[in-house]
Amino acid sequence: MSVSERRLPRERAPARLHYAWPVLAVGTLVVFGALGLARFGYTMLLPPMQAALDLDNTQAGALATANLVGYLALTVIGGALASHVGPRIVIALGLAVAALGMLLTGLAETFGAALGWRALTGIGSGASNVPVMALRSAWFVQRRRGLAAGIGVTGSSLALILLGPLVPRLLADHGEDGWRLCWFGFAGLTLLIAILALLVLRNRPADVGLRPLGTSDEATPAVSVADGLHWGSVYRAGVIWHVGLVYVAFGFSYIIYMTFFTKYLVAEAHYSAVEAGRLFMTMGWVSLLCGLIWGWASDHVGRKGALITVYLIQAVAFGLFALWPAPTGLTLSAVLFGLTAWSIPAIVAALCGDLLGSRLAPAGLGFVTLFFGIGQAIGPSAAGAVADATGSLAPAMLLAAGAALLGAIGSLLLGHPGVASGKG
Repeated sequence: MSVSERRLPRERAPARLHYAWPVLAVGTLVVFGALGLARFGYTMLLPPMQAALDLDNTQAGALATANLVGYLALTVIGGALASHVGPRIVIALGLAVAALGMLLTGLAETFGAALGWRALTGIGSGASNVPVMALRSAWFVQRRRGLAAGIGVTGSSLALILLGPLVPRLLADHGEDGWRLCWFGFAGLTLLIAILALLVLRNRPADVGLRPLGTSDEATPAVSVADGLHWGSVYRAGVIWHVGLVYVAFGFSYIIYMTFFTKYLVAEAHYSAVEAGRLFMTMGWVSLLCGLIWGWASDHVGRKGALITVYLIQAVAFGLFALWPAPTGLTLSAVLFGLTAWSIPAIVAALCGDLLGSRLAPAGLGFVTLFFGIGQAIGPSAAGAVADATGSLAPAMLLAAGAALLGAIGSLLLGHPGVASGKG
């Protein structure tokens, strides 16, 4: 009897909860910390940070860019390292680094210090988020991969729901130091998630004597993975480069919207901090459904069609934010974005698994996330510069809408069979 078989008592029935679900649940919390707190927390804290550190819009955008440059630096390295040594340890260490970066951000007294610590936070985010997104490809078969990825990205939605009402209250209660206390709290919570990830996550079903969820015999020990890793299939594949170029549009467009969401509402739409937080929370509640909707859609109608539709909806959402700055238009914009918010990363993660297989999926996702990260790194600084030059953030939102439209066109041109179908 093999070691794997000894781990599986005969009374363990296939109907018992598959370990893929705990992995997915903890993976969702990883996204909550790595993106929801580490990145989107800045959206809510931007106005008080900008006032405390005396930043203009270009500098405010530069802080977001620094975070995303750090993220970019670890996308390929983190993905390749996860393929080589396994995602679990990379994810836990990445979250610990992100927690340290958030702690130090809360201690920053100058623009330069904040710039460095936001970059460190991004490094930790990239090292944890890319491997956890790809980890789902190992635990779920292809026909369930989009749905699993869609559930996983709702970690960002949970953060919006939490931060929307909580941050304005903390800022009101603690005055000038409120934003610092928020960063300290984010850091502590992220460190706890890092510990949980180390304890619960497993690199592949075979580690606990299982096959991926959705196979015909889930309780049978999985076959061993191939010995060789064919890296050229990642970095020389034309379709992977095409997916990366499409992914740039999402990185560039959505980060402009998310970075300046609260600032635009407060400074130009005359919302109070509480009202802006309420709309931020509303967007979070709506976005809880986006991964389920579009993950399911990509599994059943294909990754390509889902990408085109999502990009078009987001182009409308960003355009409405700029062109209809009344409560109705702003709310409709937030709802439309919420319905699609994190769907593109979920679809792309599933697509990398489809095209490359579960073992190389982390490397492939890390590679295409490099393109995504370039778009993210450029977006906030470009938007901040446009806002300072024009005296308004509305043109920056139109820039985001144009980029999303280009993403839809790029998706339309995707031609690989694995892109067209999410079934397997």
